[in-house]
Amino acid sequence: MIRWRQGVVVAIGPSWVGARELDVDTPEGRGKAWAYTELVGSPAPGERVLLNTTAYDQGLGTGGYALVVAVPDSLPPDPVEGRPGHLVKARYTPLQTTVLGIDEQDSPAHRVLADADDLGGMPVVGCDLHSAVPAVVAGVREQRPDARVAYLMTDGAALPLAFSRTVAGLVAAGWLATTITVGQAYGGLIEAVSVHSGLLAARHVAQADVVVVAQGPGNLGTGTRWGFSGVALAEALHATDVLGGSAVAGLRVSAADRRERHYGVSHHSLTAYGRATLVPVDVVVPDLAGDFGSLVRHQARVLSTRHRLVPVEVGGLMAALQESPVALSTMGRGLTEDPTPFLASAAAGRHAAQLASR
Repeated sequence: MIRWRQGVVVAIGPSWVGARELDVDTPEGRGKAWAYTELVGSPAPGERVLLNTTAYDQGLGTGGYALVVAVPDSLPPDPVEGRPGHLVKARYTPLQTTVLGIDEQDSPAHRVLADADDLGGMPVVGCDLHSAVPAVVAGVREQRPDARVAYLMTDGAALPLAFSRTVAGLVAAGWLATTITVGQAYGGLIEAVSVHSGLLAARHVAQADVVVVAQGPGNLGTGTRWGFSGVALAEALHATDVLGGSAVAGLRVSAADRRERHYGVSHHSLTAYGRATLVPVDVVVPDLAGDFGSLVRHQARVLSTRHRLVPVEVGGLMAALQESPVALSTMGRGLTEDPTPFLASAAAGRHAAQLASR
């Protein structure tokens, strides 16, 4: 069910490519709203907006904003007639949008991708949380500052890439060479139909050295073994293997999460890699110190029956993480509160960079 409200914009908050944060007055009071400018235009103070307040009213974390559905008195202009692009994303929802797919016939890259079938060993790092992306990139850059890194966003969480301030900051800082949105996700510099064609575009069109694959912000979990959106990460690792890439699995690790299922190596990683991923991949095990490091190595050992466990030193990675141009945060904790998830992700990036250098 959708909760609908009308509101009036009273102030403009932070803005970046494709997104604008707003302060909005509604009958219930003042709150935060979010406008995707390429879909609904750029609301200004004093303008009336139609809002979807479902997640906001429920007090959700990542998705806890009212979303602008329309600015009824100031509709954006129609697209230029004859503009190429026939891929419909967020299909058959009220805000479905048409984009130019890198792999469709109208794309200049179609001839490149028509018969493309091989990643040539390109490393692909899979992570189940969006918050791992900047840490992976930091690990890659620590080994290869000149590496061209692409981020491929799947459609397991947020569909608009513009929802991610993290990615906007990484692109602005030059840490990401390109962004790719696949499936129902949209808004990347490259749009693709599938994970497979997105990976091929990263290799053959964007000339990427390393690709990081993760869902967008808004991971969905239910506290059950299989009811979490990150389980789809296995499909990306399968695609990497089928296309001749080097699949690297980043572990979700935490020393501060007191939920038993997420302390040490998260049960999400153990399920996604230990049960759902059916091809052997490189599972990067960060060489963390002390009893906690011993626990992580012990927990990861169960994955060795199917995968290659790759121990990676974490020395020097904290300095690399501290250079991140965007804030590092996962489950409400930053680098100082719990460095372990970021060190684990950076270790996966370090390993991928070493593979790319061979």
